[in-house]
Amino acid sequence: MSGISGFRVETLPSYIDHTLLKADATSEAILKLCDEARSYNFYSVCVNSGWVPTCIRALDGSAVRVSAVVGFPLGATLSEAKAFEAAKAAECGATDIDMVLQIGALLAGDESLVREDIRAVVEAVKGKAIVKVILETGFLNEEQKRTACRLAEEAGAHFVKTSTGFGPGGATVDDVKLMRAAVSPDVQVKASGGVRDLASALAMIEAGASRLGTSSGVAIVSGAGGTASY
Repeated sequence: MSGISGFRVETLPSYIDHTLLKADATSEAILKLCDEARSYNFYSVCVNSGWVPTCIRALDGSAVRVSAVVGFPLGATLSEAKAFEAAKAAECGATDIDMVLQIGALLAGDESLVREDIRAVVEAVKGKAIVKVILETGFLNEEQKRTACRLAEEAGAHFVKTSTGFGPGGATVDDVKLMRAAVSPDVQVKASGGVRDLASALAMIEAGASRLGTSSGVAIVSGAGGTASY
């Protein structure tokens, strides 16, 4: 159906981090998110760290994981604060940490600060959770995107990720291709920001994304013929 080599559309739910990061998210909305993730067998729910315990309880007995964002959405908090937030989220049961890198430091060319900021989070959750580094690509030129990918890999991150969804722009096919080429096969790419339908999801996977961050997971898998029997 997709024309992507080796891709089977029935595996699409396993690519999706079903996401709700709005400031006005209520417990009812978070529980709905978890119910949808359980019904469609999404890879994870992605929430602000304060919601991790709620999601862990709601998803008990399912294979759905919990991803927590850290230093979100600006990335400008102290590295120690990011590391603490990540460690507490992992302690509560999060298996994935999506951290925002120090965007201002990257723009200023302070590679050491960016690298050590990421490394602090990686070390804080080592053996408990994987770390995805959000580049916020809308602020960056191509050289800066490549630099960010290199620094994330040098710091031990497991994924590089396009966007928060709160900054300028979002995931693009060109950015996913650039990021895939900028890291080794050991590091994966997550496309996030504006992935709202089946066509865009398949385009990101074809470009090299192995995870999709989206609040439109149900619409995407429904467009692929999905039902709650997935």
